[in-house]
Amino acid sequence: MNQKQEELSFVYFPENYRWSHGLLIGLNTAPWGGAEIGEVHRIGLRLKDHVGDDNAWFREWTKEARTVEDRGRERITQGHSTSGAQYLQHASAYYHVGERFLQPKSKEGNDAYMRGVHCLRDAAKYLKRPKLEHVEIPYGDTSLPAIYVHAGPVNGGGKVPAMVFFDGLDVTKEIQYLKGVADLAERGIACLIVDGPGNGESIRFRDLYLRHDTEVYATPAYEWLAARPEIDPKRIGVMAISLGGHYAPRAAAFEQRFACCIAWGAQWDYQKIWRDRFERMAQSVTPSLSVAAQHISWVLNANGQDEALKLLEPFKLDGVVQKITCPFLMLHGEGDEQIPLPEAQKCFDAVGSKQKKFKLFTRDEGGYHHCQIDNQSICSAYMWDWLEEVLEPARSA
Repeated sequence: MNQKQEELSFVYFPENYRWSHGLLIGLNTAPWGGAEIGEVHRIGLRLKDHVGDDNAWFREWTKEARTVEDRGRERITQGHSTSGAQYLQHASAYYHVGERFLQPKSKEGNDAYMRGVHCLRDAAKYLKRPKLEHVEIPYGDTSLPAIYVHAGPVNGGGKVPAMVFFDGLDVTKEIQYLKGVADLAERGIACLIVDGPGNGESIRFRDLYLRHDTEVYATPAYEWLAARPEIDPKRIGVMAISLGGHYAPRAAAFEQRFACCIAWGAQWDYQKIWRDRFERMAQSVTPSLSVAAQHISWVLNANGQDEALKLLEPFKLDGVVQKITCPFLMLHGEGDEQIPLPEAQKCFDAVGSKQKKFKLFTRDEGGYHHCQIDNQSICSAYMWDWLEEVLEPARSA
C-alpha cells in the first residue's frame, strides 16, 4: 500500500498498530452480537491518554465487560433472557479483548478470561438460533475445549456438513464464534470451534503449548464430528485464522479425510516471520504485531527469543501444502502488515490441490488488512459463499 494514500481502515489509536488492531477485534464482532459501538467507544475514550499501557487496556476493557455482564445477568433475573444473553455476548468479547495483551499472564487476567468463557456459555442457554454446545475434544490423555455450533435446517433433515475452526496465535473460540459463525450455521453448515494447543483455555488453564503438527489434534476433531449422527463424514472441512494459515493447511495435508480447507490469512515460514520481527525490535523498530512480543515465547513455553526461534523451526509449509488434495481457499489482504503478500503467494503456488482459489482483498474493496480486520463482514460472506458451493449444505447425504 502506498504510504501516501489515506488510510481507509478505522484506526482508533494512530500511533499504535497493536492497540488499533485489538480494538477492531472487539468492534468487528458487532454484526454478530459481540459488541456495541457506543460501549467500545467509551473504552477507547478512557484509554486515549494511556496508549501503550497494557495494564490500562486490561483494566478498562474488563471494567466495561463487568458493567455489561452485570446488566445482562440482571435482565435474565428479571425474566428478559433474550436481551440478557445479548449483553453477556458483549461482555464475553470485552473480557477476552481486554486480557489478550497481558504478559506475563496473571491470576487477575485469568479470572477475567474465564468470566468471558462463562458469559458466552451462559448466553448459549438462552440463544435460540444457532444452538451452541460446549464440548470437549479428546487429545492424548486430556481434551481440548470447544464450542459446537449446530447447523440450521436447510436440507429437510438429512445429514449436514461441518467445519472444524481453529484459532490463530492470539484469538479464542469465543471471539471466533463472534466472527460470523452464526451466519455459517444459518446456511446449514455446523461448526466446531476449538481452542487448540497454544490457544485460549488450552494454554491458560491446561498448559497445552503450541505445536506445529496440527494433524495431531485435527484428526480427533474430525473424528468427533464424524461420529455425530447429524454430520456427513464426507463433508467435514477445516479452517483457521491468522497463524491458522499454518494450522489448517497442515491439517488438510496430513488428515486427508477433510473435504476442504480455508486458510484465513496466509503463512509459509513462520520462523522467518519472527526472526525478522526480532531483528527489527533489536534495531528499536516496532513491527506490526497483534499481541505483545512476549506472547510467542509464552505459547511455545520458550525461555526467550533464541529458544522461541528454535521451537519455530518446524513451522514451515514447504513440503507440506504440496500434499493437499481437497478444495482449498486462501484469503489475504493486499495491505497485510503482519504477513507480506509474497509469503502468501509462495504458499498458494505450492498447494497441491487441483481446485484452489486465492482471494486477495484489495484496498478499493476493503478487507485489505490482516485477516480483513478492516472489514470482517466482506470476508465472512466470501468464505461462507465458497463453503456453500463446496460442501452443498442443501444436499441431503
